[in-house]
Amino acid sequence: MIEHQLSRCNDIIRFKPNDPHGYIRRGMVYFKLARIDESIQDFDFAEKLDRTLTPYLWPRGLSYYYAQRFLEGANQFEIDLTVNYQDVEETVWRYLCIARMKGVAEARSSLLTVKNDPRPIMQHVYDFYAGNCSPDDLIAAGKLDGKRGEFYSHLYLGLYYEVDSQVQQASEYIVKAADEYQIDDYMWHLAQVHKMLLVVDCYH
Repeated sequence: MIEHQLSRCNDIIRFKPNDPHGYIRRGMVYFKLARIDESIQDFDFAEKLDRTLTPYLWPRGLSYYYAQRFLEGANQFEIDLTVNYQDVEETVWRYLCIARMKGVAEARSSLLTVKNDPRPIMQHVYDFYAGNCSPDDLIAAGKLDGKRGEFYSHLYLGLYYEVDSQVQQASEYIVKAADEYQIDDYMWHLAQVHKMLLVVDCYH
């Protein structure tokens, strides 16, 4: 399925080699295949074709994270927030990048304020990262928001535990997000990639 998406992206790029959106789409497919460096190359090329796309390259920020290029990831998410300043996920991924570089305490102290993300579960995710609710509170909130809420609550708990060096809890929550709460969303593919990297032990 994903390989078919890659083939289609290749066809589109051959037909329109100067369309940056084709490279963004292919970069996202490369990421789903855990071909992280190739995804970054495509995002970079899209940016080269159209510099105005830089604040919208949030997928590159995620790829930077998995390439362990955390400073570049944090910078990308900060740029993203200039056009999407109420997005909890951009803020949380910036937190995760900073935690990788400087530790959880520094990440929490520099957590940016977000108040109006329209997704109910994301407000709870933000409150958890800000230290204003417990893991149980976040899981309970996810259950009230259906499968999508349960996916996000488990994913972001797992990511939180991972940067806090609580490896067993991180693995438990991320694998559960990937295996039990499939949703039609790029972040579900991210959970699959993360699980793959956990299993082959090439991320830690």
